[in-house]
Amino acid sequence: MSRKLLVVLLVVLLAALALAACGGAKETAAPTEAAAATTAPTATSEQTAAQPTEKPAQQEGEGTLATVKARGKIICGVNQAVPGFGFLQPDGSFAGFDIDYCKALSSAVFGSPDKVEYRPLNAKQRFTALQAGEIDVLIRNTTWTLTRDTELGANFAPTTFYDGQGIMVRKDSGIKTLADLEGASICVSSGTTTELNLADQMASRGINYTPVVFETADETTGAYLDGRCDAYTTDKSGLVARQSMFPHPEDHMILDETLSKEPLGPVVRHGDDQWFDIVKWMVFATFQAEESGVTSQNVDEMKNAEDPNIRKLLGTEGDMGAKLGLDNDWAYNIIKQVGNYAEIYNRNLGPDTVFNLPRGMNSSWKDGGLLYSPPFR
Repeated sequence: MSRKLLVVLLVVLLAALALAACGGAKETAAPTEAAAATTAPTATSEQTAAQPTEKPAQQEGEGTLATVKARGKIICGVNQAVPGFGFLQPDGSFAGFDIDYCKALSSAVFGSPDKVEYRPLNAKQRFTALQAGEIDVLIRNTTWTLTRDTELGANFAPTTFYDGQGIMVRKDSGIKTLADLEGASICVSSGTTTELNLADQMASRGINYTPVVFETADETTGAYLDGRCDAYTTDKSGLVARQSMFPHPEDHMILDETLSKEPLGPVVRHGDDQWFDIVKWMVFATFQAEESGVTSQNVDEMKNAEDPNIRKLLGTEGDMGAKLGLDNDWAYNIIKQVGNYAEIYNRNLGPDTVFNLPRGMNSSWKDGGLLYSPPFR
């Protein structure tokens, strides 16, 4: 027999043995757990209904909405110490721009702005409370960053207030620019982007300074007023709010320089898609209402508007609410009970308040600002 023929016969024999071995294993061997898991058939809808399994993470949003409705209220993580945004009034009630967005969410879900439990949280507590499920939503002057978006299990809804970090000093200090802070001490709250931004900016400019760090905004402001530091830093809106409460606000000033971008807005947990959608579109509803000229005063009349986009917004056409798991008048309730974005802003921060903050970037895109809603369709 030739060598070539011998090789061919050996190959054929080995192949036959391999096939026989595979066939024998297939008939006699019990499947492993891994194999069983891989080959198990997908359950039909009837099987799923008969034998319910644990919901996957991406469906947890439905559970959150159901939990909120069963509880009868939304637990909203807030600030209690920043006038204009979130603060506790003398009568024990909460008020402010962020508080109004808690009310807007309540109006969307319950048809009433009053189904809210406000949970005061400092900067270090807020994300832990959100992750642990102690709150349903965080609406507390919180900056959207990549790290927070990816590492803290947080989803950021649309920005409701575009801000930037500033520094406050006493007018008689002689400090006019960041360079004048060489060797100065600066009061700052811990667990905030403010603390990190300050370090980055001063390092990049070669300015030596001493950070004086405190847990809460009240402690930080108090230390500055007591003269324990030369300057005080936080978001510029926060500086304006705090200055309004100083014994002699005219003795202080905010430097012109802005140290950072601070997009502030509501936050929910990862894996909660339906709830995330509800919070997002609650914010967009206030933007769109202003853009469309719909206010708390004319919303009833506007339900009959010829513009189909307004009718979809207000629930008289299109079943937009049903797509979110809400009643179709969810956005109507927000606008009727809380107002559009301009009304919320003006009530808390506008020209008739002690803050009188210019809208600036917080204007509708039609007025040169950054507020822009996707279409309601």
